[in-house]
Amino acid sequence: MKSGPGPRQPLFKEHPKEAPPMSVKWKYGISGSLAGLANGLFGSGGGLFLVPLLTGWAKLDQRKAFASSVGAILPLCLVSAAVYGWKGALDLSLAWPYLAGGFAGGLLSGRIFRKVPVDWLRRAFGLLILYGGVRGVMGL
Repeated sequence: MKSGPGPRQPLFKEHPKEAPPMSVKWKYGISGSLAGLANGLFGSGGGLFLVPLLTGWAKLDQRKAFASSVGAILPLCLVSAAVYGWKGALDLSLAWPYLAGGFAGGLLSGRIFRKVPVDWLRRAFGLLILYGGVRGVMGL
């Protein structure tokens, strides 16, 4: 008997009636600022800040933190692309060929996301951070 991933979660949750305390609001602001800064400077990387902060500060489970990070990064990418385009630094002719593969990879990962054990996701995320760090430090 095949067991599915369970009931689907709503895309947007209803916000609590009370606003979060100020101590939580500044954490959200810092997290978002770090994600936006990384995304704007490096073209990506906002998730490097958001995933650990969403699990630590917002107390989301790892799987929800990964998914929520993707949802937050899309608008950040759009803002960064608009600023790069406005400054004349965006060359869409170089970006277009990667979109088909990126689209396919996004569809595939979205379909298998719930089937991949969280420990594997965590390790893969850590290896990706390590790989990027080594390449950045070594100038590769």
